[in-house]
Amino acid sequence: MKYFVYIIQSEKDKSFYIGSTKNINLRIERHNQGWSRYTKTKTPWKIVYSEEFENKSEAIKREINIKKMKSRVYIENLIKETRSRPD
Repeated sequence: MKYFVYIIQSEKDKSFYIGSTKNINLRIERHNQGWSRYTKTKTPWKIVYSEEFENKSEAIKREINIKKMKSRVYIENLIKETRSRPD
């Protein structure tokens, strides 16, 4: 089963949230419905970045790696690189 690492951005205050899930569409829907304590006050959220992995452990390792960077610039560069890739 595929797993995803995702970054969402609040349209309210432009902050980012990094997570992992097996169902990315359901997860963003739940963030926007206020299911997460951190994200419920910053709705609406939009997905700005995602990566696909073969299993949960790979996705969690990548999520932790991104969170360890603790850098808005790093996150913005990830998003920018994805948008500039040819389809």
